Amino acid sequence: MSSGRSAGSFLPCDGTMHMMADPQQNGPDDISYVKAAFQWQYNLIAMAGAVGFAAISSSELPLILGAGLELIYLAAVPQMARFQRLVRSWKYADEKKAAEARLQALFREIPPDMRARYSRIDALCRNIRENYARLSAATQVFARETEDRLDGLLQGYLRLLHALHQHYEYLRNTDVERIKKEAAELERHMSTDPPKVQEINHKRCEILAKRIEKFGKIRENCSIIEAQCGAMEDVLQLIRDQSVTLRDPQQVSDQLEGLVHDVEQTEQSVREVESIFELATPDTFGTSLGSSTGASGSVRPGNRQRN
Repeated sequence: MSSGRSAGSFLPCDGTMHMMADPQQNGPDDISYVKAAFQWQYNLIAMAGAVGFAAISSSELPLILGAGLELIYLAAVPQMARFQRLVRSWKYADEKKAAEARLQALFREIPPDMRARYSRIDALCRNIRENYARLSAATQVFARETEDRLDGLLQGYLRLLHALHQHYEYLRNTDVERIKKEAAELERHMSTDPPKVQEINHKRCEILAKRIEKFGKIRENCSIIEAQCGAMEDVLQLIRDQSVTLRDPQQVSDQLEGLVHDVEQTEQSVREVESIFELATPDTFGTSLGSSTGASGSVRPGNRQRN
C-alpha cells in the first residue's frame, strides 16, 4: 500500500462526476489495522531486506532481529491514530474507485441520447459550482454542502437513467398482447383439459398474469422515472439561474436537499417494484410444474407458446 493513493474523477468532460465523502465516516469495525500494517509496502520492503541480508551474510541474525522488530512494529503502529486515519483514507480511496467504476459501467450501458441528457445536467451542475466559487468566504460552508448534494444528485440521476433504459428495453422486448392471448387460450381450454393438464395450465396462467402485471408496473415506473428526471432538470436549471445573483445560499442548499430526498424515494419505489416480481418468477412455480408434468406426461402442444 501507499499513502499516495488518489481517486480520479468519474466521467470525462462530457459527464464529470466528483464523489465527495469524508474518509473519517468509514467505520473502523471492518478494518484490520494489523493486517494493513503488515501489508504496507514499506514493511514488506523491510522484511525483504532482512531476508536478503540473511542470505548474503549466511547468518540467521538478520532474521531474528527483523522478526523482533516486526513484532514491535505490529504491536505499536496499528494502535497509532495517525496510522488508523491513513488506513481509513486508503479504504475510502478504494471504495471511491470501486463506486466510480460502477458508475462508469452504468454510463457506458445507457444509449447516446441518455448520455447527452446526462451531459446537459452535468453542465448545469458545473455552472452552479462555478457561481458558488465566487461567493464570499463566509458562505463557503453552504457552498461545500451544495457541492456534495450536487454530486449525489448526479449519481442518482445517472442511476435513474440507467433504470429507465432497462425498463424501456424490457417493454420493447415484451409482447404483452401475445401474453394476454396465450393466457386467454389457456383459459378457454381449461375446462376440457384432463385434471393434471388443468393443474399445469392453472400454474401457467398464474405466471402469465404475473408477467402482465409486471408489464403494467414497469410501464408505470417509466412514467415515474421520466417525471422525476424532468423535475431534477427543472430544479437544477432554476438553481443555476438563482446562483447567478445568489444572496441566500441556505435556501439553495435546502432546495437541493429536498430534491435529493425525492430522488431517493423514486429509486426506492423502483427497487420495491423489482423486488416484488423477483419473488414471482417462473422458478416460484417450477417445483409444482415439474412434478405435475412428471405425473401427467405432456401439455397440450397448442398451449406451449412462448413470448
